[in-house]
Amino acid sequence: MGWNPPLLRGGGCQCSPDEETTLAVVNAFHRGAARPLVVLLLDEDRLTARCLWEAAEPAPPPGVADGTLFPHVFGPVDRAAVQRVLEVRWDDEGRATGLF
Repeated sequence: MGWNPPLLRGGGCQCSPDEETTLAVVNAFHRGAARPLVVLLLDEDRLTARCLWEAAEPAPPPGVADGTLFPHVFGPVDRAAVQRVLEVRWDDEGRATGLF
């Protein structure tokens, strides 16, 4: 699951279910973000806050299938739930291409 601090609106943290979806979200909404841009890989079982899997509103970003569910953490992200901190890899045109 990926997480980006500017997404802390609506009472929680909006996440992505996998790397491919995370990259699609970054490319759709965060290409101009300050760098390095990092992503937290979370262990849902170690969160104490409620986590609901919800459809994107109003629609998923380009490259993400309709019906894809996104985790939404309603509360603080516990440090114990953070498995890894990954950095977004960019190509020469400023597109997110991977996590490392």
